[in-house]
Order: sequence, then C-alpha cells, then structure tokens
Amino acid sequence: MGKKKEKPIDLKNLEPEEKAKYEIAEELGLLDKVLEHGWKSLTSKETGRIGGLVTKKKREAQKD
Repeated sequence: MGKKKEKPIDLKNLEPEEKAKYEIAEELGLLDKVLEHGWKSLTSKETGRIGGLVTKKKREAQKD
C-alpha cells in the first residue's frame, strides 16, 4: 500500500472547527509539530487537550 499524499495545509481557508483546532494547537505550542508531522504525531494527552479546548470554545460560543 502506498502512503497517501498529504497536501499542504492552507491555514487561511479552513472550516471554522478546523481553524479552531489549529488556533488551539498554536496556543499550546504544538502547531509546528502538527504542520511538520501531522496530527498523528501528537500524543493522546496533547490531542485530548486540544479536543477539550475546542469543546470549551464551542460551549462558550453557544452561550453568547
């Protein structure tokens, strides 16, 4: 099986949820790791932290 080709990520043209993931990764200092090696390079702790913060942002947006 061939490795799937990864296309470059255009940080300016993302869906709102994807954009939030990248913003949080940047806040946590993980954006470079994600851009260089992909989301699979993160530990489960790092991924969980990002997911938790995305959920928190969504809840805060719904309250407004």
